[in-house]
Amino acid sequence: MTRYKQARAQAQPFPSALQPSPASPMTGPAQASQPPDIGLLLEAHRQELLAYCYRLLGSLHDAEDQVQETLLRAWRHFQSLKDTTSLRAWLYKIATNACLDALKQRPARTLPLAAFPAADPAHPIASPLAEATWLEPFPTSWLTEAAENPETRYTRTESISLAFLTALQLLSPRQRAILILADVLDWRASEIAQLLNSSTAAINAALHRARVTLEKHYRPPASEPAQPGALDDTTRQLLTRYLQAWESDDVEGLVALLKEDATLSMPPYAAWYQGHAAIRAILTACPLQPSKRRQWRLLPTVANGQPAFAVYRADAAQQAYRAYGIQVISLQRDATERARLVTSVIMFHTASLVTRFGLPEQLPIPTSLGH
Repeated sequence: MTRYKQARAQAQPFPSALQPSPASPMTGPAQASQPPDIGLLLEAHRQELLAYCYRLLGSLHDAEDQVQETLLRAWRHFQSLKDTTSLRAWLYKIATNACLDALKQRPARTLPLAAFPAADPAHPIASPLAEATWLEPFPTSWLTEAAENPETRYTRTESISLAFLTALQLLSPRQRAILILADVLDWRASEIAQLLNSSTAAINAALHRARVTLEKHYRPPASEPAQPGALDDTTRQLLTRYLQAWESDDVEGLVALLKEDATLSMPPYAAWYQGHAAIRAILTACPLQPSKRRQWRLLPTVANGQPAFAVYRADAAQQAYRAYGIQVISLQRDATERARLVTSVIMFHTASLVTRFGLPEQLPIPTSLGH
């Protein structure tokens, strides 16, 4: 049980001063005498706070921790909220402060392609770096249902793309918060100034600097965004071939789906590989060794607005495929506009991500495979 849920379970009834008045927009006449369910009020904002904290922190695990911390602080100090119509802004203020405090304790996250040169597959893969070094994938399904605002610079999906997040991490934490609030969530400078206890002029200056930095380091990706259940036939066919190639150890089948300059990276390993020859070599040497057959199962999902797969590895001792990580795939149309090609594969080697995506921790091994 989380600290927030423990606090809710142990909490005493709130004082009558927190009961909504008959004119409160939260209640109808029949509920006018009833105190609000504080837990429900706070929980209604969980998903959008998760996406906000994820953009700030670059980590699904850290975002969940800071949202829990935000809800716990809000629960404990709800009496200080004098106007419930300002609840959303108040929660964003708490969440922003919690994330900025957390960011003081560690460096910004990134991806191997942004931090290191391409590796030579003939050389041994170096030991993995600390997981806190790397960005983590985010389930696209966790984005709250909301109409896109044409006034914002970045759409909800683009603003969780790994390319955008990589560039975003180049900003200072405070600039990052200001840019997200202004250019993703469409807050006015005066509202951001109130949230950060600053002046409108200071916010506008920081926002200008953040935009200049981002424009230097970020270009909207050519890959096509994906939405759960909304893939076209061509994309579905390519992803089916990709899945089948992995599960049947078909290295050449996989390579045939890649653009010539496609990349393969594998956080927490710093090494990444580019081009057909390098990727073929590393696939043959590591995950798809000829001596180890039928090791992998993949389940489709969507992460950061891109097609993705939960990856499972065979565990013969337990007669099961056990969660291994999440692959995020970027796709691009070829020059003829008739087909799609895989432009990048990012394999996140973190087993706990699989259950965060709402998928099982393990899958059975069919007896027909002979394990």
